[in-house]
Amino acid sequence: MKKIITALLLVTTLLTLGACGNSSASGSNETTSTASGKDRPVLRVGMECAYAPYNWAQSDDSNGAVPIVDSSNYAYGYDVMMAKYIADYIGYDLEIYKIDWDSLPLAVQSGTIDCVIAGQSITAERQQTVDFSTPYYYASIVALTTKDSPYASAKGLSDLAGATCTSQLSTVWYNDCLPQIKDANILAAMESAPAMMTALDSGKVNLVVTDMPTALAALQVYDNFTLLDFNQTDDNFSVSDEEINIGISLKKGNSELLGLINGALATLTEDDFKTMMEEAISVQPLSE
Repeated sequence: MKKIITALLLVTTLLTLGACGNSSASGSNETTSTASGKDRPVLRVGMECAYAPYNWAQSDDSNGAVPIVDSSNYAYGYDVMMAKYIADYIGYDLEIYKIDWDSLPLAVQSGTIDCVIAGQSITAERQQTVDFSTPYYYASIVALTTKDSPYASAKGLSDLAGATCTSQLSTVWYNDCLPQIKDANILAAMESAPAMMTALDSGKVNLVVTDMPTALAALQVYDNFTLLDFNQTDDNFSVSDEEINIGISLKKGNSELLGLINGALATLTEDDFKTMMEEAISVQPLSE
């Protein structure tokens, strides 16, 4: 409980400080009127709203959740906390748009939204079509299996040989990590993080590969899951920094908004990131 209270106080403090560092520059064509009669630009942020602890949908505004545009639900999670901080810091109003994972790049490229804050790795492939901010989280790669699985006692990547596995589509977990498992039976990619957790829970697969925050969130929901973390060994998934650095993507050439976002992120430390993520995990709905 003490950790949760500390995290909430940190987020409140960060948002208060952020409001003092606002900017009048606009990265969006939309504006809203403030109480003083002045227009404020709107930061339109896209995310899945189905990827706890990064983002999820809920039925009320508890914990500071933000309304989802064209929906009766609200969005919250680490990504929403970060979006709120950035918007307050640069002097923008915030709108959250619920968009399927695979449609997020097109949405930002087309200008439907201004940026994506959705747990995206800063990969070279993605950087061909969008620009990225500096990292707003650093996420190590892990695996999840069930407690009664023959892989539950695995001490390294080599112990996962022959496993039936899957992960989320269009992620480094699926594209780069699963092929590193020797003789793996790799099933079709899942459309979302909840879908891959369901595949594991139902026994469709022996294990899934994901990042640490997503795994920790799943462990709160599924008491039959166990974590496989090989990061302190030499027998681990081989990934580059770009694959574990999580960034905010924008339309190529939107240098003004990119500068504002990077300026806001520069006021936060890696410890701030960790504290905010801990708070997000602690308040995620069990249904997620």
